[in-house]
Amino acid sequence: MKDAMPQLATDEGRPVADTLAQSPLAIRGMTVSYGEEPAIFSIDLTAEPGAMTAIIGPNGAGKSTLLKAALGIVRPLSGSATVFGKPLAKQRARIAYVPQRASVDWDFPTTVMDVALMGLSRELGLLRPVRARHVAHALACLDRVGMADFADRQIGQLSGGQQQRVFLARALAQDAELYLLDEPFAGVDAATERAIIVVLKELRAEGRTVVAVHHDLSTVAQYFDNVFLINRRKIAEGSVETAFTAANLQEAYGGRLATGQIDQLVLGMV
Repeated sequence: MKDAMPQLATDEGRPVADTLAQSPLAIRGMTVSYGEEPAIFSIDLTAEPGAMTAIIGPNGAGKSTLLKAALGIVRPLSGSATVFGKPLAKQRARIAYVPQRASVDWDFPTTVMDVALMGLSRELGLLRPVRARHVAHALACLDRVGMADFADRQIGQLSGGQQQRVFLARALAQDAELYLLDEPFAGVDAATERAIIVVLKELRAEGRTVVAVHHDLSTVAQYFDNVFLINRRKIAEGSVETAFTAANLQEAYGGRLATGQIDQLVLGMV
């Protein structure tokens, strides 16, 4: 009888297959190109369950592209993504996605409540009536982000920070297990940033997983458990303590960050 083939193991000693099955989001070999130059090349990412992971890197590094490829919003040249060990198509109900605010048409005539109710679209479908329990659930999600008093307001009448809170409420209405956010703090006021991070940490405390494209390096250690550094290719992945290092930041950002800035960021963790 032939010996069984050995299973590949991770650095922690767990079989790779087990790690992928347990990971809320596992990306393997993801390559995307918008022309002749790859936007991202052969990227692997494994999100840790019940943790908050920041995807960081310079402008044009492919952070948003990676998230969109994982969700099937853009088509990769190669690679795949699984959600809790299964193909995305079978797991969409377990994912909530908050896009970049700049990518949304805020002139569309809809109310704050309507947007929050969109998070229940899988349950409501196209023809099912919106019942009192649906409205109550959406209102509770708006209240969680401090926007319940704006439920009847047109979405286009809100400030940028308020709009971002409403889209987070829509994601909360989905009651997902995996939350993917594309630059949730970009262009928002300090009060909104505080409100969003409180909610995200609450989700983590509930055992949910958060993966966010993040641009402010000064708050990485304060907000996140893990980091994924990218500059078209994977630079580093791991806990903030092990991966958010001067060497990895220098490799990811190169001359875009001065040595003094990098030292300040890393020393700020101590």
